[in-house]
Amino acid sequence: MLRAASASLGGPLVPAPVAPSLPAQAVLLPFSGQLTQGGWIRGTLPQGMRTLSLDGTPVKVAADGTWFAAFDRDAGPQAVLRTVLANGTIGEQRVAVQPRDWRIEHVNVARKPGGPSEAFMALRRPELARIAAARAMPTQAQGWRQAFVWPVTGRISGRFGSQRVYRGEPAAYHSGLDVSTGASGTAFVAPADGVVILAADRPFTLEGNLLMLDHGMGLNSAFLHCSQILVKEGEHVRQGQVIGRIGMTGRATGPHLHWSIKWNEARLDPLLFTGPMAD
Repeated sequence: MLRAASASLGGPLVPAPVAPSLPAQAVLLPFSGQLTQGGWIRGTLPQGMRTLSLDGTPVKVAADGTWFAAFDRDAGPQAVLRTVLANGTIGEQRVAVQPRDWRIEHVNVARKPGGPSEAFMALRRPELARIAAARAMPTQAQGWRQAFVWPVTGRISGRFGSQRVYRGEPAAYHSGLDVSTGASGTAFVAPADGVVILAADRPFTLEGNLLMLDHGMGLNSAFLHCSQILVKEGEHVRQGQVIGRIGMTGRATGPHLHWSIKWNEARLDPLLFTGPMAD
């Protein structure tokens, strides 16, 4: 720890000189992905590089050097990958993140005043704690390496990132993708390999019967409003395996599957993991 030095014995303290930090060294990291808001990036860390971060968030690196990271819905136009080289030097690469034209609906009415009631929050707090604990659970799942498949096909009734603005006051944006099949009971499958980290034993206030899969490397999927959950916590599931049935439990106006994806705290667009739905 640096100590302040005195100009003279008993005199005023002056700051000790601080060595200037060296500029980061430009590096070229091999990667691919959907380099846009709500998208993802995956690459391989060359030998001689020790650690990796994206905009200051640590990125896990597999034993074979492969890594995965992602960009939040509101990510800025440029992200920074930083790595530590074998000699201790900081390596840096800047990545352009393409902006999205989100569906924003301006409504000429004011939002309802007041927030959630204390009675509601008494129910909600333990639910949020359980979701946070599930997301913090480490697994060795390898689904992050796969090209995702659609968990179910049908009509896309709600798109990721869409948002309403009430007289200039923005509401929360839609954090997932909604797929409607017109009826409850339709089976849906795991979009990629994973481990079940949450299988609700009772409906949550908003999500209803909630199912969550961890795909490894901080990447996880959540499936809301299920009529039935067909897997158990701790179970390893394979891509394409039936894991539940669509419903309208929780806060839902009709039967549909709400599918959301997160990497750490970044909310992602499922459509960028699957590509367009086949006819």
